[in-house]
Amino acid sequence: MKTQHKIAIIGAAGFLVAGFVYSHFYLHRKSRKELIEIARELAYTWKRELELDFEQTGKLEDLIIEYTLKKNEIINATALTEDEIIFKLKSIQQAEHAKLQKLMTGKQFQKYLDLNKKISRKS
Repeated sequence: MKTQHKIAIIGAAGFLVAGFVYSHFYLHRKSRKELIEIARELAYTWKRELELDFEQTGKLEDLIIEYTLKKNEIINATALTEDEIIFKLKSIQQAEHAKLQKLMTGKQFQKYLDLNKKISRKS
């Protein structure tokens, strides 16, 4: 194979890889932006329902993003069985509730749990 052919093949491969990397970053940026918008909407819904202050609402938004990413990572793991997924999701929910309990007053957290149960029953 001539040097020119090798350079052409390497150039084409580099171009394809660059396109893949760019599209990967673009899709993740778009997904991240959508996740932030959804988390903001959820946080402000909980703000109204639980009478959260501005600081609590901001921290809640961050927690929603953090735990949504963790839950999605588990759900999308192909090597896990259904039982393992359920076990890991419950574990993450416990950690999430522990952080929420620190963030909210006792009354707010209890109302959060009650509303979540009502939402779960409707689903």
